Amino acid sequence: MIKSIDVAGLFLLLHLTGYLPAVRFAPQVHTVEIKDMKFQPATLKVRKGDTVLWINRDLVTHDVTEETRKEWSSSPIPSGKSWQMKVTQSADYYCSIHQVMKGKLRVE
Repeated sequence: MIKSIDVAGLFLLLHLTGYLPAVRFAPQVHTVEIKDMKFQPATLKVRKGDTVLWINRDLVTHDVTEETRKEWSSSPIPSGKSWQMKVTQSADYYCSIHQVMKGKLRVE
C-alpha cells in the first residue's frame, strides 16, 4: 500500500540530495516613474540581478543617487528620458538635484 507523502518535503529531500537543481529566477526589469517630484513607487522590492529602469515623466531634470555612500549615481535625466541599473544590493536613494525626493530598493 502506498502512503501519502508531503510533496514539499519530497522536493526538499530531492534538492538536498542533489537530485533536484536549485530554482533559478530569470532577472526582471522593474520600472520607477519619476513624476510629481516623487519616485513612484517609493519602495521597490527586487531580486539581486534584476534591473531597475527610472523614467522621468516630470517637467524638470532629476537624477538617482545612492544615499549613504554615493556608491552609484545616474547622470542628469531630462524629462522624457530614462536611466537603468542592475541591482546588487538594497539601497536608499534620492535625487541630488531635489534632495527631498527619496526612494528605496529592497533586495529579497
